[in-house]
Amino acid sequence: MAAGPVLLFAVVSVAPSALFWAALRLPAAYRWLRRRRAGPAPSEPPVEQVAADLRRVRRTLAQLPSGTPAARRIGTRQAYDELLVTACREIGVEHRLDGVREGADRDLERLRIEDSLSRKGFVLS
Repeated sequence: MAAGPVLLFAVVSVAPSALFWAALRLPAAYRWLRRRRAGPAPSEPPVEQVAADLRRVRRTLAQLPSGTPAARRIGTRQAYDELLVTACREIGVEHRLDGVREGADRDLERLRIEDSLSRKGFVLS
């Protein structure tokens, strides 16, 4: 028995399956290569988004009516502080919000950070 016809039969039998498998895997392989060449994705949101969020949360914090539950007031203030820390990290402003307790010292640190950000061109109003 000759090996030629058996080999031809094997190629003709396997080739369509192999081609379809490759056609299904090719887009995923292409996406993987593009992600690998593109490098790491930025972990922080864009500065414009942080500025918009800061303005929104600052406005919300200023407009909280009297009688607002303490949990909401504290949560909004913490969200504002987190956004300030993110803005400082992206622009390169030093901050001490992580080590300052709630109270007058923290309020002064917020004011100092807002002033520093404004001087760097970060619009908060």
